Amino acid sequence: MGNLRTKDLSKIGYHNDQLRSLVIGIVSKNFKHHSKQEILDLLQDIKNDPEAFLDNELTRKIAEKVIGKIDEVSFKAYGLRDEPVCFKTYGGKGIEPSAKQQMELASLLPVSIQGALMADAHMGFGLPIGGVLATDNAVIPYAVGMDIGCRMTLSIIDESDSFIKRFAYQIKQALKNHTHFGMEGGLDVRQDHEVLDSPVFNEIPFLKPLRGKAVRQLGTSGKGNHFVEFGEIEMLANNALGLPARRYLALLTHSGSRGLGAAIAKHYTKLAMDSCKLPRHAQQLAWLDMNSEAGQEYWLAMTLAGDYAKACHDRIHSNLLKALGLKAICVVENHHNFAWKGKLSDGKEVIIHRKGATPAHKGELGIIPGSMTTPAYLVSGKGSHDALYSASHGAGRAMSRQKAKDSMTVSSMKKMLINADVTLIGGTVEENPLAYKDIDAVMIAQRDLVDIQGKFYPRIVRMNKE
Repeated sequence: MGNLRTKDLSKIGYHNDQLRSLVIGIVSKNFKHHSKQEILDLLQDIKNDPEAFLDNELTRKIAEKVIGKIDEVSFKAYGLRDEPVCFKTYGGKGIEPSAKQQMELASLLPVSIQGALMADAHMGFGLPIGGVLATDNAVIPYAVGMDIGCRMTLSIIDESDSFIKRFAYQIKQALKNHTHFGMEGGLDVRQDHEVLDSPVFNEIPFLKPLRGKAVRQLGTSGKGNHFVEFGEIEMLANNALGLPARRYLALLTHSGSRGLGAAIAKHYTKLAMDSCKLPRHAQQLAWLDMNSEAGQEYWLAMTLAGDYAKACHDRIHSNLLKALGLKAICVVENHHNFAWKGKLSDGKEVIIHRKGATPAHKGELGIIPGSMTTPAYLVSGKGSHDALYSASHGAGRAMSRQKAKDSMTVSSMKKMLINADVTLIGGTVEENPLAYKDIDAVMIAQRDLVDIQGKFYPRIVRMNKE
């Protein structure tokens, strides 16, 4: 064998350092009796058709590395459509122009099929919050969002609304002892849930080191607009749950997949942006092909984050009800910041992304919250095709966090809470009720999408103290 140098390998397109040192190692050990030209011809063949060399033990490692390297650097560039695909807007008067522009941009993606903009919409990263987008065999990490599988859970309890007045002290103690808010730390007692045994933690190498934090954060809530609150729910006559029309005690929670979901979102967004190149102003909407390994992996990881968010709510509800000696007679939950496999009215199979929007198929139950002093609505979906079987996920922000901070004092907020008969534990002026749109106006704007089954009034609210 002639002396094979890295320079020779560069000439035939072997540019990766790791790959070149691997090739030189294998060749010097196993191809001593071949001429330099024979080796270079063989390497050229492996590079041109690596799959053909996967069965041979001597060439397999080189072929695998070539395939891997091709994957690493391969990206595809895409242009946008000339005309946006159809998307319907609900409650457009109350939606800022920037959110509408973001939705329009998403509708220009070559993989987009149909969209919808919910009445609580405001500007986000990638897809606006309140944006719904159906795509063709593609999943967009930033159209799902950072807090994957963030959700609402409502436990209706067979106690009258007078329970809150009688046991306000015990409820406050339970909220202080059995909930935890913020980025760090966890509950005093280690929580357990079957989601922690998911094989996906081991199947995807990237997820393995995240399990420890998921164990610590189980049963906790994030910051910002996440909450745990006791209140009273007024069930309407002939409601879908079949409950007698009266007022009940209820527990309502809003939080997501904690550090796990955020890490998954960051990791796969980077992969999408590296492999799918779009015009700069649309780059955040980069997607993963559902047939690719990265697309399949993201789907598994996203689903795990959604299951983990549900597990957090399961533990919060279980711990609080047990501490207060209560039992739920009914539990309703719905999630947002997620992607689902669905079908359009013409039978076409699509991926439906709902970022800050919730599923509302015919008869599907959900909860749409207002703010810390305004009602949340228990609803049943009407299955509107135009809305991609969706509804809003809340009232939606009317002000940025900074603006909310600048325009409200702590004492004015206290007055608002007293007038609404609400006790707040933690919470900040950034989440003050005026920072949100009018929930009743949002509900009117989506009356074609959902039917109201009950109305929940917050009474004792726990949020993050920043």
